[in-house]
Order: sequence, then structure tokens, then C-alpha cells
Amino acid sequence: MNDKHLSLFGLKFHPFRPDVPLDALLPVPAVDAFCRRVEFTLPDGGFAMVTGEPGTGKSVALRLLAQRLRAQRDVLVGSVDHPQSRISDFYRELGELFGVALPAHNRWIGFKGLRARWAEHIESTRTRPILIIDEAQEMLTSVFNEMRILSSKEFDSHSLLCVVFAGDDRLPQRLRHPDLQPIGSRIRRRLHLEAASRDELLACLDHLLEAAGNPSLMTTELKATIAEHAAGNYRILANIADELLAAAAEKQLHQLDEKLYLEVFAPPVKKATSGRKR
Repeated sequence: MNDKHLSLFGLKFHPFRPDVPLDALLPVPAVDAFCRRVEFTLPDGGFAMVTGEPGTGKSVALRLLAQRLRAQRDVLVGSVDHPQSRISDFYRELGELFGVALPAHNRWIGFKGLRARWAEHIESTRTRPILIIDEAQEMLTSVFNEMRILSSKEFDSHSLLCVVFAGDDRLPQRLRHPDLQPIGSRIRRRLHLEAASRDELLACLDHLLEAAGNPSLMTTELKATIAEHAAGNYRILANIADELLAAAAEKQLHQLDEKLYLEVFAPPVKKATSGRKR
């Protein structure tokens, strides 16, 4: 959506795209409480986990968490972009995140270098570095176990890192496997996100439109219709609203209503066919 379309609707930004500004995200109570618990964990490190089916708000939760952690003094936050990596590539990514030059073919040197970097940060700031891993259900078992060993010290009595895993409902299932129970049993903070209620979806719509600068862009009836057809899924909600906004831009409409919804989403009417009698 270009500036012309934003001007047509009186919007400061597109409210239904994944890259909405951080201050436009709605921190639901469960996410806010989880962020506080992770902040409380910072001095000691350890593992936390966010789970939920696609569209239940994991990405928003991680963005809000990262924002709150980075706002704290001397907190170092990194995020993994490729959780499917093998151990050697995972080490290289960690080296780039935390500013440690790692040799290509010597994992032991990398192991010592990362632990020394984290220990130095803890000594100077008294807080653990943070590592956020999205889509963690895609991680190899060997990488999970390497992460556990890499971040523990003195017979597991001290942690050098605070790690937040996020993934769909396959993640807790994987961590119950015998090979991964050692790390699954170390998850200290958990947030499980479920399908949103109709009222939660309506609150999200209202918040997005208010933050974007035009709370009256949609009629009350249309917002209710969108919430009822979103199946408790924030992503579906955003996709429906985005499609309606695109249709309204084509028609040069200044407000979106139920009539537009029916035009865009009503099933096509089948034409009656007449057969000749023999």
C-alpha cells in the first residue's frame, strides 16, 4: 500500500501487515505476564518457551519480548534466523550474533570462545545474554543438546545464557522425546497461546485501527463480521482485513462496511442450467 492509499484512508501505516510498528502491537495479559517472568529470569539465565498453533500470536509475543529486553540496560539479545542448521553452521551463526570469531573446522575452539564471551558479559553486567530461537520445532536434536551443554557451567549449577524457544505444538511434543527430555525438563518459563476469543479479536482490530490513526475506518458491524469469520486466528483476521482494504482502495472508498465484505467474500452465484427434454 502506497502513500496515496494511506492518505485515502487517513492511516499512518498499514495496520494489517506483519511489519506493523512495535507500539501498535497489542500486549495481551498472558504475553505481558510472560515477558515479566522472563525479565525476572535474566539474572539467572535458563530456558523459556512460547508455543501455539500458527496465527495465535507467537511472532507478536516475541517482538514484544525482544523490545522489552533490549530496553534494559546492558542486555544483549540475539535471534537465530536459521534453526534448521547443523551444529557447525549453528556455531557460526552464534559467533556472528555475539561477536566471536570462530574457526571453520574447530568446534572446541568455538565452544570455548562463546562461553568466554558470555561469561565476560555476565561478569561486567550481571545479566545473561538472551538468545531467541523462532520455529524451534525445526531444530535438529543434536543442536538442541549442544545448546544445553554450551550454555551450562559447573555441573549445570550455573547458566551462561537465557534461551527462548518458540514454535508450534510440535515443539513440546519433541521435547518430551527421551533424547530431548534433558532440555525439556529445564524449561522454566512457558507461554502457550490458544485460539483468540471473539472479544480478543475485536480488541485487536480496534487497537490496530486506533494506532494507525483511523479508528472509524471500519463499521462496528464489519468488525464483528471479521472477528466471527477469523476462526480465533489473528493471522486470518489480518488477511481478511487486508483483502478488504485492498478492495476499498480500488473502489476509492473511505470507510469499509458489510456491503464490501459481501462483495469480496460472498460465494459466486451459480447460474441455473436448463436441459432440453427429449
